Amino acid sequence: MRVLALGLIKQGDRVFLSQGCDRSTGKTFYRALGGGVDWGETSLDALKREFKEEIAADLTNIEYLVCIENIFSFNEQPYHEIIQLYRCDFLDPQFYQREQIEFYEKKRQKIALWVDVNQCLSGELLVVPQEFLKYL
Repeated sequence: MRVLALGLIKQGDRVFLSQGCDRSTGKTFYRALGGGVDWGETSLDALKREFKEEIAADLTNIEYLVCIENIFSFNEQPYHEIIQLYRCDFLDPQFYQREQIEFYEKKRQKIALWVDVNQCLSGELLVVPQEFLKYL
C-alpha cells in the first residue's frame, strides 16, 4: 500500500493534471500532480516537496479535501493507494500561463498540463481515480 499527497489546482474551467499511460492497455489517463509520502513526513509536507521536486513550484492556499482509497491495476499489476487530496494554488502566477510542463519522475519523462474540466467530467478524458471528479 502506498500513501500519496495530490494537489488539485483549478483556474476557471481548467485543471492542472499529470498525463500518464498504462502500457498494458494503451490508455492515456490523467491524475492530479503530487507523489508519495515518505516515512515520518506529513502529507502536507509531501505535497509541497513533490511540487518543488517535479516542477519547481511553490504552493499557496492549501486546503485539505479528502482521503481517497484507490484499488486498481496498472501495467497488469495490482495497486492499493491511500490518497490525501488537497486543493491548492500556484504561488507563482507564471504557472497559470504555461500550457504544459515537462518533468522527470523516476527517470521517466512526464507531462503536466492544463485540461478542460468539462472533458474530465464528460469522460472524454480518463481521470483517475474516478472519485477525484467529485472535487472538480
